[in-house]
Order: sequence, then C-alpha cells, then structure tokens
Amino acid sequence: MLDAGVDRFKGGMTVKKYIAITKTSKATATRDFHELTELGALITMGGGRSTHYALNI
Repeated sequence: MLDAGVDRFKGGMTVKKYIAITKTSKATATRDFHELTELGALITMGGGRSTHYALNI
C-alpha cells in the first residue's frame, strides 16, 4: 500500500482486494488484517461486508 500510494487504494484496502493481490486464502487475509490492526498499522473503517482499512500514518 505504501509503494502504490494513497490514490491506488481509494476507499481503502479490503480483504477482497488483498486476496486478489496476494493470492492468499480468506482466512489468512482476515488474520493478517486483524494482526495489522492490533499492531496499530491499519485503521478499520466501516463494518461487516463493507469493512475497509487505511494506513495509520
């Protein structure tokens, strides 16, 4: 996300976008986002199926 810049991820990163980019499973993507949120690297916005994430910079 840092390399691509803010404009490429308008509306934030979603689990679905992350899965498409990394070719990982939904379980792994969800686990990754949970860990990054707990570490404070990402901010969660929205909820449910419309949850998206932004860098905490």
